[in-house]
Amino acid sequence: MSYNESELKALVSMVDEPDPEIFSDISGRIINYGQYALPYLEYHLKQADSDGLRVRLESIMQGIRQEGIFSELERLCRGNDSNELLQAWICVSRLHYPDISEEDIGNSIDKIRSDVWLEMNEKLTALEQVKVFNHVFYELHKFGGNIEDYHNPDNLLINRVLETKTGNPLSIGILYMAVARSANLPITGINLPEHFVLAYMGETIDTETLQIRDDKALFYINAFSEGAVFSAREINMFLRKLKMEALPEFFNPCSNRDIVLRMLGNLSISYAQSGQEEMKEVVESIRERLQG
Repeated sequence: MSYNESELKALVSMVDEPDPEIFSDISGRIINYGQYALPYLEYHLKQADSDGLRVRLESIMQGIRQEGIFSELERLCRGNDSNELLQAWICVSRLHYPDISEEDIGNSIDKIRSDVWLEMNEKLTALEQVKVFNHVFYELHKFGGNIEDYHNPDNLLINRVLETKTGNPLSIGILYMAVARSANLPITGINLPEHFVLAYMGETIDTETLQIRDDKALFYINAFSEGAVFSAREINMFLRKLKMEALPEFFNPCSNRDIVLRMLGNLSISYAQSGQEEMKEVVESIRERLQG
């Protein structure tokens, strides 16, 4: 993509414009240049001789990064691959930690997956596979739910979940699913109200047609409760307690978009609970735009 370098340089040189309306127009035009503008902004940031100018330059740079993250999330949410979901999680986490190392995250997940593979064999049943996975995930690698500091935003950010070994039901569930699917276990997300859970997908016989289907949930997994296994009956009971109708979407796999929107919603609540209003507004803006 080409850009007008002369215009961009001129716009960046006018960031100290005192008129708020004119500055707003300048800022918006610079943000439209996206990543191309960052080197010029960084140069002027180093030369800035006032706190006000530094704040303006940093704000524009943050706006560019946020636009980049939104565009990447929009692209990743079109697919439904587990790797795309992992990439989307990294994107969301970069809102708070822009210098996250994708390589470090990949290495951490590969280590868990390797330990899972060492314990697995082809003769294990689905339930036995989950039992082995749970042993590696919870006992060897010590992952678990953060009950004491439940609304801490770090519970939802991938780098911090991997570092602290704790998270909330959504983040622990996504990590569980990402590792499991990288180890070829057919585990997917279920967007249950108030509690994100997982399902082990497999072959079942349709009692009406007597045909074998390979896209049905054999059982469900609560990643926040150390991988506890449960059935559709328990989901029905849970929904009755919430006085909610048992809709098919509460039993069947959800999309990457559903999970990312839920993640952003959780993150917005966490930022509100921790008094980080500016981050809350950023997250809510991205979420609203993704919803379309």
